[in-house]
Amino acid sequence: MSDCSTIQHPAAMERIGIVVIGRNEGHRLVGCLASLQGLIRKTVYVDSGSTDGSVARAERMGARVVKMERGDRFSAAKARNLGYRQLMREAPETAFVQFVDGDCLLDPDWICTAVGFLLLNPAVALVCGRRRERRPQTSVYNAMCDREWDGPLGEIEECGGDFLARVEAFDEVGGFAAHLIAGEEPELCVRLRENGWRIWRIAAEMTSHDANILHFSQWWRRTVRGGHAFAQIEAMHRTSEHGLWRRNVRRALFWGGLAPALILVAPFAGQWVLAGLLAYPLQWARLVLRERNYTREGLARAGLLVVGKLAELQGIAMFYSSRLRRRDTALIEYK
Repeated sequence: MSDCSTIQHPAAMERIGIVVIGRNEGHRLVGCLASLQGLIRKTVYVDSGSTDGSVARAERMGARVVKMERGDRFSAAKARNLGYRQLMREAPETAFVQFVDGDCLLDPDWICTAVGFLLLNPAVALVCGRRRERRPQTSVYNAMCDREWDGPLGEIEECGGDFLARVEAFDEVGGFAAHLIAGEEPELCVRLRENGWRIWRIAAEMTSHDANILHFSQWWRRTVRGGHAFAQIEAMHRTSEHGLWRRNVRRALFWGGLAPALILVAPFAGQWVLAGLLAYPLQWARLVLRERNYTREGLARAGLLVVGKLAELQGIAMFYSSRLRRRDTALIEYK
């Protein structure tokens, strides 16, 4: 761990805990735990049914391991809550908790920087920094993830899976919503902001992530999961002034539903259907011109953004179908 002597209250570094979650992360988990350096003894690793020896690896490296029961429904939200509760039982004096995914490496300077920021800003519930994709050059899908992680700085509405949280704020809203299969971090941010807390992203390196998305099918499933999260969280907080993703749902309904709707009316609309379908290549061209990236990667990215609305619509349909049947949607995995 880097020198933290610049922090106004060095004793705060003794009140930090870490929760790592993972499933069959293999060497990525080893790298993640190694990146925690001196904080490994304050780390709880929650394993969601790994079969690759992850539990034994984590134990050998010194982390406290909690295994989710196989009969339970795995989800990141449940795993993080479980790890948090275990951490607080073992170290009730903990004031700040870093949540990290098992496929990420923590930057050596991040904890000191983030703790210092929270100490200086008591109204901020959680802080995140720059998450980078480890191998963006490997596939256009990885490159898109890296763009996704590069969010705006300053006060923000939502964060991703890696962040440092203030225990007081996290407890106040009851942690993550355990029934969510995705989007649990942005949903947490909604409830925090409803309670008057603020969410912040600072210009500091935080983690590097290994999405390892090499195939279209992986990217499609991840995008379907995103659509499900859009619909579920928009529905949960539809009346809240801090609600998220209304525009995302509308865009998915329009662009994802336009082609199927046109095909259905084809027997009655004739050649006008072809004119309607031109909206897709025109949208692709608009995205290319907006980004001004005329490389192969840029052209592919624009195409995937257009096609992705179909995947998002599938996720939205899955959510509402499950809701009508009063059943939970199964976990959507892409790795």
